[in-house]
Parts: sequence; structure tokens; C-alpha cells
Amino acid sequence: MQPTMGMAEHGPNNLALKWFGWFGFLSLGVYATFLIAWPDVGGPAETIMALLGLVAVLTWGTRIRASAALWLLVAAVLVQLLSWTLGYFHHPQWIEDNPQVDRLAKLFIFISVAWWLGGSTRRTLLIWSLALTGFFLGLLIHGNGLAEWRNGFAGLRVDFGIRNAQHTAMYFGTGLLGLLAFARRSLASGNWALVRRLAWVLAMALCVAGLIVTQTRGIWLALGVALPLMAALFAWWYLRTHPVRQARLMLLGGFLAVVLVGIPTVEIAYSPIANRVTKELPAIESILAGDFEAVPYNSSGVRFHTWRAATEWIAERPIVGWGGDGRSLAIDETQWLPQWVKDHFGHLHNYFLELWVAYGLLGVAVFAGLAFWVGRGTWLAWRGGVLPSDMALFGVAFFLYWIIVNQFESYNSFWTGVFVHNLVVGGLVTHYWRWQSTQRRDGDSQPQPTSQPE
Repeated sequence: MQPTMGMAEHGPNNLALKWFGWFGFLSLGVYATFLIAWPDVGGPAETIMALLGLVAVLTWGTRIRASAALWLLVAAVLVQLLSWTLGYFHHPQWIEDNPQVDRLAKLFIFISVAWWLGGSTRRTLLIWSLALTGFFLGLLIHGNGLAEWRNGFAGLRVDFGIRNAQHTAMYFGTGLLGLLAFARRSLASGNWALVRRLAWVLAMALCVAGLIVTQTRGIWLALGVALPLMAALFAWWYLRTHPVRQARLMLLGGFLAVVLVGIPTVEIAYSPIANRVTKELPAIESILAGDFEAVPYNSSGVRFHTWRAATEWIAERPIVGWGGDGRSLAIDETQWLPQWVKDHFGHLHNYFLELWVAYGLLGVAVFAGLAFWVGRGTWLAWRGGVLPSDMALFGVAFFLYWIIVNQFESYNSFWTGVFVHNLVVGGLVTHYWRWQSTQRRDGDSQPQPTSQPE
């Protein structure tokens, strides 16, 4: 499929349409490469890519216009309008002057991403690779450059000047999942094999080291769950698709490689991990004992207390929420929270609670519907032979990883997480749309039944 997707059906020889398609794909590449490293370039590219993609879908995406993605986008806008309107009459002193429908709508930029990818696995891998390269470039441009690494290995927690350490760690974690999922593809023989292998090893080293120096417990936890699942799914698939003897040798070699790399990595990472976890033990012990008032206001304690505050606000308006500023209301207007917490924290460090307190169960339902639709589409595209197995493996691992990390930081509320969400989901959805297109063509090519017996 071409990056113009359905545009080819409306004039495959139209030079203007071809240039329009390639310009859209180019804007996607600039967005993926520079949003982190050079926001002044990547930001406008995102706007151009998203707007042109939406115009293209509405103009030429005859069948895609009926996709659940578009209906969920409409639902997201309506839910935000409803929450704002009802809030305007219920608590006008706390409601924004205008409904900020971009809060949820920005999570649907993946529609444009999927359109410009045109159902191509090669283009998807290219865009994902450009995003990872742009992130590595950003590590040098922002913050203190190489000094960040020196400080990190000296035991300090560093963020490389990309919002904060949690968001930088999220990028490292996502990169690690992708590198592992596509390891066989990257390390295979063929054209540019040496370059690909060296690049893979270097990228892996950067991601593992970055996960250590950014010292983010939520990311470690998510990887601790996602990586074993990833390994189990890969082993299951490999045993089913290869001779038993070959599969056993391959899995044994993989296990030994993990041990050889993992043991020194754990030794290096043990001290910062242990220190970070030990600091939170008093809060965890008080929570498990049910003594909520005794929970200290350390990192975990602040999260716990603000989450308690959020549940009180959710209980008052569980269906439609408090509007786009609900997450800050739950902190600023809760009387029993200390003033210093209100001064230093403006969000809940949990995307799903933020979604619920802002837009109620209606907002949660839209997000759940999107997750179900993407998951089902990924499964169908893989079963249909359109989505490669390694990409499906990455999709499953990322889904679990993303659910967990958003329990401890509101990545989907910030540009950093929206960027990852739209690129990954767009890459999966483009294969689903390609699979649907293939199904329709196959259906159209079948002999049509007649009303009379032959």
C-alpha cells in the first residue's frame, strides 16, 4: 500500500495527490524525529501532519471514515463538551472559560499517523526508528549532555532535561521493549548487517543504562511484568513455528545471553534500585496496615494521599466528572491536603484517575473502547498475516507496559506520552486498516450468489 492509502483510488496518476501524500509522510518523519530533540521543528510538523491526515481521511478515506476510530474521536469530543457544559452550571467558579476538547482529542492523532503510514510495515519501522534516534539525539541536546551520564553513574537521578526523570525513563523503557521485540530482525544477516547489529547493541546499552540512571520505580515495575510476558509469548510462538530441536537450542541460547547480560546489569543497578525502594517502605507499611493518616508525604505517600482526594471528588460526580481541570481541583480544593502539596503538585500521577475525575465514567468508557478496538484490530491483523509477529509481540508488551506506567504517572496527559501513544497505536492501526482493505478486496473478488439456482 502507498502512503496515500485510499487516495490512489481517486486518481493514481494524479501528480498533485502523489506529492500531497509524500508531503504528509515527510511531515510525519519530521515529527517523529524532532519532537523531542528539536520541538520548534517537531511541534509544527505534528500540527501539519495531523491536520493534513484528518483532511485526507475525510476526503479520500471512504471506508476509513466509518471506522470506530473516527466515532470514538467524536465521542471523546462530545464527552468533553458535556462535562464542560454540566460543570458550567454546577460549579462555574471552577470551570474553564472554553471547553478544552484537545485533552482527549490529541490521543487520536494516531488516525493521521496510521493514514500516512499507508499500511506499510517498512514505513512503520522507519518512523519508530526515527523516533528512537530523535530521542537519543535529545539526550545530547537537552540538559547537560554527557555530564548527565556522569552524574547518573555517580548515583544521582538525572532526567537529561526532558521534562523529568519519569518521562525520560518512559522513553528508555519503550525503546527497550522495541529493541527486544525486533532483535531478530535487527541482528539478521543481509544488507547493512554490521551497521544494524552495532546500532542495535549501542541502542540497547543506552536504554539499559538510561533505565538505571533515571531511577524510576514505576518503569522498573512495568518492565518487570512486561518482559517476562514478552519472553513467554516469544517462546510459545517459536516452539509452535520451528522444529523442536532448533527451538530448544534457540531458546537455550537466548536464556544464556540474558543471564550473561543480566547478572552484571543487576549488580550495577542493584544499589540505586534498593535505595529507591527502601525510601518508600514506611509509606507502603502504613498503607498495608490501613493506617492512612500515618502515611508519610514522601514520593509514594504524596501519590497515595492525592489519589484518596481524587476518589472523594469522583464519588460526587462519577458519571460526567468535573471538567478538564478536575485533576488540579482534586488537589487544590481538598482541605486536608497540606499546602505545600498543593503548591508543588498539579496532577494526580495516575492517568486513569485523572480521566475519571475529569470526564467521569463516560470518559473512561471512551478510553476503554479505544483500547479494546486497537487490541482487537491488532489481533485480527496478526491472525490475517498482515501484522508481523514481532510487531504483534511489541504491541502486546507495550500495551501492558503502558497500562502499568500510567498508574504512577499521567503520561497520556503530557506531550511526552501522547507522542509515544500516537506513534505506537498508529503503527498498529495502519496494519489493521490494511487487513480490512485486503478482506474487502478478497470479498469483492469472490463470485456473487444469484437468486436463481444454476
